[in-house]
Amino acid sequence: MNDPQISDGEKQCRIELAACYRLAAHYRMTDTIYTHISARVPGEPGHFLINPYGLMWEEITASSLVKIDVDGNKVADSPYRVNPAGFTIHSAVHIGRHDAAWVMHTHTRSGFAVSCLEEGLMPLNQIALQYYGQIGYHDYEGIALDLEERERIVEALDANIALILRNHGLLTVGATAGQMFSNMFYLNRACEIQESTLAMGRPLRKIDDAVIKRVSEQFSQMAYDDGDVALEWDAQMRLADRLDPGFCD
Repeated sequence: MNDPQISDGEKQCRIELAACYRLAAHYRMTDTIYTHISARVPGEPGHFLINPYGLMWEEITASSLVKIDVDGNKVADSPYRVNPAGFTIHSAVHIGRHDAAWVMHTHTRSGFAVSCLEEGLMPLNQIALQYYGQIGYHDYEGIALDLEERERIVEALDANIALILRNHGLLTVGATAGQMFSNMFYLNRACEIQESTLAMGRPLRKIDDAVIKRVSEQFSQMAYDDGDVALEWDAQMRLADRLDPGFCD
């Protein structure tokens, strides 16, 4: 990207957001041209970047991302439009959670499956325990075109790092691209493990409540206090570059 009108902060944000799309495509977390990952533009209150509607995630580049405001209006020239349902969900979080600069929503098979269970995500394995006490639930209201739903999405998310949209899919947030992407990667992995576990039709081995709480605290320390998420994101960015450095264009 060589546009002199784009600040260094926005340029880096665009590169990391484009990487998120390419990585999600690599990990098969896409739904062709649907669902979204968005990021707040540094230094521009009320502006955020989202994918151009119509491009598959492996096609997205830093320069093709669309900059819009919280009312869904484009604030920079772009030949692309934005998916209205994507705008509703993502603008809700960006308006209501100022610490959540990055938002990711997916329709993965396992995420959808778990969202259809009354129990939601169950504390059955080590990865799932990462989300103990840090996940909200939002009841399905239909395709997200009603702007009034935004208040209920934010209320359900509360201060959590993840939200299960019942009968719909998964959503994660983060202060950085790395936090958001890691939250989604492992939430989806936990759903995959739960799906496989329940499919075996065998008695479930439950985890003691005290151990569940302790492991959740351990995850938080490793991810944020010990800087593991930052190391993980550096590795993901190297992978994105190996897959196709063109995402930076």
